[in-house]
Amino acid sequence: MASSSESENGTSQEVFHKDAPKVSRRQKSLFVSVSSTTWGLPEPVLRVGNRTIFTHGRPPWYNVEGQTQQPLVIGICGGSASGKTSVARAIIESLDVQWVSLLSMDSYYKVLNSEQKLQAAACKYNFDHPNAFDFDLLEAHLRRLREGKTIEVPEYDFKTHSRTSKTNTVYGANIIIIEGILAFYSQGVTKLMDLKVFVDTDADERLARRLRRDITERGRELNDVLVQYSRFVKPSYEQFIAPSMAQADIIIPRGGQNIVALQLIVQHINKRLKQCGLCSRHELAKFPPGQMNGIVSSADSNGGTNWEGHSKDKRDGDVDNATHDCHRLRNSSRQQYLNNSMSDKICLPPQLHVLPTTPQRLGLHTLIRDRNTDQDAFVFYSERLMRPLCEAAMNLLPHMDVDIETPQGITYRGRQLATGTQVCGVSILRAGEALEPALCAVYKDVRLGKILIQTNPDTGEPELHYIRLPRDIKDCFVILMDATVATGAAAIMAMRILVEHDVPEDRIILISLIMATQGVHSVAYTYPKAHIVTTAVDPGLNESYHIIPGVGNFGDRYFGTTLDCLPETRFLFACHSSNLLILPSPVVF
Repeated sequence: MASSSESENGTSQEVFHKDAPKVSRRQKSLFVSVSSTTWGLPEPVLRVGNRTIFTHGRPPWYNVEGQTQQPLVIGICGGSASGKTSVARAIIESLDVQWVSLLSMDSYYKVLNSEQKLQAAACKYNFDHPNAFDFDLLEAHLRRLREGKTIEVPEYDFKTHSRTSKTNTVYGANIIIIEGILAFYSQGVTKLMDLKVFVDTDADERLARRLRRDITERGRELNDVLVQYSRFVKPSYEQFIAPSMAQADIIIPRGGQNIVALQLIVQHINKRLKQCGLCSRHELAKFPPGQMNGIVSSADSNGGTNWEGHSKDKRDGDVDNATHDCHRLRNSSRQQYLNNSMSDKICLPPQLHVLPTTPQRLGLHTLIRDRNTDQDAFVFYSERLMRPLCEAAMNLLPHMDVDIETPQGITYRGRQLATGTQVCGVSILRAGEALEPALCAVYKDVRLGKILIQTNPDTGEPELHYIRLPRDIKDCFVILMDATVATGAAAIMAMRILVEHDVPEDRIILISLIMATQGVHSVAYTYPKAHIVTTAVDPGLNESYHIIPGVGNFGDRYFGTTLDCLPETRFLFACHSSNLLILPSPVVF
């Protein structure tokens, strides 16, 4: 499956999903985030407009500490048209991993000036020389991928010899493959590689492949290709590419046709690739509450929270000290954090902000928790809770004093958002989308992003399916919205995505109507600088990881997809504002 989607305020992304057509046994899902547009990729499974929805998702790529595992970086070098891409594809298809990122050096050609474009048009510009590549950008991108962060890879147009306005979003992965004719030239890039493979193919065969590729794919003339080959390609191979063979760990004769060599490489990679322990929903669910910063509370029967030891001003005012204490606990081991638990009271982290307990709030919780409340009433009373929840999140944004003049001509000292403050709302689909209208009502000009995370029914782990975020989200305060937080697995994954998009941790505000104590502590431990806002904290989870007492399945009750509302157990629903079509099971009409 492949996709390339781009919107005015969203990221563009290209993903490859290999799924064999056999149905006799369960197939492995493989995803490749690629930088090159020259790969022949099949059609996506489901496309709505210019968006693509994946039917399989990316599993957690981080451990219980919220840290990414170290990826394996494979460099593939060889002469022009030697079969580097075929080797990369063969390796990807044979590896037993679920997510791979591929970088092609074809995307890192430098932008040509007017004089150089004239030289290129006259076949007098050497594209095979090291000076033609932007190695600094390539090294910077490779370092970011090793850190698990996203990159925006430029798209190079070989017909105009310039970069287009579009970019391809490439995500960090378990395995990163970089391929190019000069992949081993830069020492800075080579040092970041764990395995270096050189593809050695006969010169005549490389010339034949280059003729076919440049004429059919890049609109070149036969004579121009031959002149360029004899003038630049062949000398550059002898001067720069062939000597780099000495740096290779493995040399593959005959390229992608050498099946035996490819099998040996795959065996070697699988042997070196150690799958680290990933973030487990089960581990998060058994995360008990612990004492933090002397803040202790006990949950009441109505889902509220009775605080002990601190006033509200103390809890919400000293954010810096609270963050410091929580960061100190995060630096300690997870087991030390667990050993601080208290069996008789719920100890809540300092960055948690719970709406004050009032008769109105308890009354609203009574109505939405009642199993006999119909859908219309459930939606109405839930939205009544969402508005003050969003207001509370806005209080955490930076404000400044301002003097204004009233209609009576009197100066009034007030407050407003600090100059330059940008706010973005990101909903975790599908339940988190229910909070979008409330946020838009509170902040008129808020921009919205969406992240689709669903639980794998076989593994019980959250899986990433879809991302649509503003390009400048790193400059925004992000209000992350989810209707309920049980173990915190989906919230942690969404926050990890935001961090990988360079959103500062202290600019993330997670809001949710109801949270379980396990989810609160999991999120607070993993991201101690982020804020958490909720209307109620429930005591715990049952064996199915459902919040107790909770509200049931919020998404089903809010969108009307409960079984008692539908004639068949197989159902179809649509997320109204995201244009996402989700089919949990075959539809019977």
